[in-house]
Amino acid sequence: MKLRLAGFLDDSLVNGDGLRTVVFVSGCSHNCPGCHNIEMQSHQYGEEIEVEAVFNRIKDNIIIRGVTFSGGEPMDQAEALCELAEKIKSFGLNLWCYTGYTYEQILEGTDEYKKKLLSYVDVLVDGKYMEELKEGAAKYTGSRNQRIIRLKQS
Repeated sequence: MKLRLAGFLDDSLVNGDGLRTVVFVSGCSHNCPGCHNIEMQSHQYGEEIEVEAVFNRIKDNIIIRGVTFSGGEPMDQAEALCELAEKIKSFGLNLWCYTGYTYEQILEGTDEYKKKLLSYVDVLVDGKYMEELKEGAAKYTGSRNQRIIRLKQS
C-alpha cells in the first residue's frame, strides 16, 4: 500500500512529546484560513511512497521515541496510515496524530479506517485550525479550540 507524502522530518521536538519523526501526508479538504501547510492541502502534492519504505526510514532512526502524523489531513489517508501505525506500534514507538476533525466526528462517522486509526494513536490533537484563536494556544496546538486528547489514558 502507498501513502502520498508531503514531507518527512526525521527529528522533531515541536510536534509532540520528546524527539520524534513526523510524517506529513498530502491532501486536506478543511481549507482552514491561515493554514501554515497550505501547499499540503492538494491531494496531488508530494509523492507516493510505499508504507514499508516509510516504516523502514522510521525504524532506522534509533534515537526517536515516537512518530507524529500531520499534514495535510491524516484521516484522509486513514487506510494506509493504519498499516503504518500498526508497524510503528509493534516497534514500540508512541504515536501522535493531528487532525482537523474532532474526536467525536471521527467516532460518529461511517469511515471504519478513521476509527481503526484511532485505536493505534496515543495522543490525538483534534479540531480545525482557527486563525482567530491562535493567541494563547496550548503547547502542541495551533489554536485554542484544538484539544490534546491522550487516548490511551482515557
